[in-house]
Amino acid sequence: MLTIKRNITQQIQAALARGKSILLLGARQTGKTTAVMEQVKPDITYSFVDIDIRHRYEKDPSLLIKELKLALPSWKAPPIIFIDEIQKIPKMMDVVQLLVDQKQAKFIVTGSSVRKLRHGSAVNLLPGRVVVLTMDPLHLEELPEPKPELMDLLLYGTLPHIFTEMEYENKETDLRSYVTTYLEEEIRAEALVRNVGSFARFLELAASESGHIVNFTKLSQEVGVAVTTIAEYYQILEDCMVAFRIDPIIKSISRRRLIKAPKFLFFDLGIRRVAANEGTRLPEGHIASLFEQYVGIELIHRTRGLAHAKVNYWRDASGIEVDYVLNTEKEYVPIEVKWTDMPSIKDARHIEKFLAEYDNAKKGYIVCRTPHAFEITDQIIALPWQEINRIFIASTS
Repeated sequence: MLTIKRNITQQIQAALARGKSILLLGARQTGKTTAVMEQVKPDITYSFVDIDIRHRYEKDPSLLIKELKLALPSWKAPPIIFIDEIQKIPKMMDVVQLLVDQKQAKFIVTGSSVRKLRHGSAVNLLPGRVVVLTMDPLHLEELPEPKPELMDLLLYGTLPHIFTEMEYENKETDLRSYVTTYLEEEIRAEALVRNVGSFARFLELAASESGHIVNFTKLSQEVGVAVTTIAEYYQILEDCMVAFRIDPIIKSISRRRLIKAPKFLFFDLGIRRVAANEGTRLPEGHIASLFEQYVGIELIHRTRGLAHAKVNYWRDASGIEVDYVLNTEKEYVPIEVKWTDMPSIKDARHIEKFLAEYDNAKKGYIVCRTPHAFEITDQIIALPWQEINRIFIASTS
């Protein structure tokens, strides 16, 4: 089995070295457990995925304290205790807090549902006591050499167990299993939806509309539920970290009428494709849209470790749009995505309008399939998709 080094483990180890505990969030099968067990190597492990273990502590969460009270004195230094899928017993967060406050141990706790932790009755999220990190599917820079073909990334995504599967038929089977057993069953249960058919229809449409500006009214009509229900369904996808919300920039210097509705990106393109009930033979225009979504996902990945950075988009009522805007404390960085290897000044016209609109926007990028970066204008650079990290190096230096 191919072992892939995950970048987030460096952040985990650095936090542990400072005496901090970790709350590691991420959708199912993004590799949280594997990374912690193989690359951090905790001293004591409890997995609430195991039904027998979960039932034992559900009956009496304080049992963990009683057990550790006897075990911890044998350690010369506070051990690292790993609790996997803690959202299955949210009350266990109180136990973790007690032991963290007493400095008896350092914890790594993982969760795949923020909703169960955030919306449960009197759930303790350990404010100020833990470093909260998010694990996504594999980032481009985490993919081992030789890098996969771009079309494989667009069609099959980068969930670790899908990426390491060599047979395409098996990849497809595993993606469908994920959608069926996790997205449809677990998220439905999470939503407590009465009409499972409406949620299944919503899931297919939401996957098809990934990367586009959401029309809540249109979706509500197609699914046959209220607009408020559509908004709630999207919140469920966010809370389970299956979808990323991208909000628009809504302030205009020249009083443009700017679109205020959000976009959503599915966290993995393989899951998105199967959830949308699409095959692998797609028209070029559709592939271009997937490429735009892939770049957006990579941008979001890279903002995870930045304290004051997020990804937005920009569009006015006339249709002028910039696909993504890296929004930092210092500046806006407009980014267009083009399915071409030779972008021209025509492809840069919306970026030029954005640069003229905002004084804190100095440079823009067209991410594309060019083999080498080159200047389109003195303010706009055509950038290979494999070199997307250059945007962050330039904007944070």
